[in-house]
Amino acid sequence: MNATTLAAPSPAAAPPQHFPTPPSTAPTNTPDIENILKQANSFSMFLRLMKTTQLINQLNSQLATIKSGGVTLLAPDDGAFSQLKPGFLNSLSDAKKLQLLQFHVLPDFVSTANFDTLTNPVRTLAGNKPGKLELNVVSYGGVVNISTGEVNTTLNGVVYSDNHLAIYRVGKVLLPQEFFPPKKVIAPAPAPKSAAEVMEAPAPKPDKEKPLPSSRGNSSEPSSSQVVPVQTSGCLRFGVSSLLVLGLVFVQVANLIV
Repeated sequence: MNATTLAAPSPAAAPPQHFPTPPSTAPTNTPDIENILKQANSFSMFLRLMKTTQLINQLNSQLATIKSGGVTLLAPDDGAFSQLKPGFLNSLSDAKKLQLLQFHVLPDFVSTANFDTLTNPVRTLAGNKPGKLELNVVSYGGVVNISTGEVNTTLNGVVYSDNHLAIYRVGKVLLPQEFFPPKKVIAPAPAPKSAAEVMEAPAPKPDKEKPLPSSRGNSSEPSSSQVVPVQTSGCLRFGVSSLLVLGLVFVQVANLIV
């Protein structure tokens, strides 16, 4: 009897395991305005207003989807905000605070070399209404001057700059004219006259006396105070002359008799 040896079956091959592929973690090149201002460490007030008005979210979303162009921020530092009158920011409504911040944002990327190509008034996110939201920029010799009609200041350095976002430090908060009532022009008071001018001034001429009206109410009749000329008639003059001639004849006759 032959014994048959059975070979032990080989173990089945384990199925291959599939591990999920982790998502791609490629770094993004989109700048974040909040992180940039925090790292600068001197824009806490400006950053707080940007977050309160939610303007920072709008700008970051715009930068994340932008293909061309960009945004330019004129950022006042904490020292600039300390120059404002006490209570000024608290006196502004939420809409005015947003408008104030929009006045610090140019809707285009402007490099330091391109400020001299801007056309005044420069358009901001708040608009460029003449005499209201007017921002004028003058660049000369590497110095960039900014004027709003209420504030004059300069760019004091670059905080951040790439191909789409530029943030510049400005020395003052840019206050638009629209936030302030028009200034009243007061005419200067006339200068007092000197003593010499008073002495040299001619005395006023008296008014001409007018004839008093007649008590009878007839303006054509002379009043009692007026002198009425008396006219001598021709007959009276002839009579007087005749008497004089007769008198002379009588005297000559008397002399002859004597």
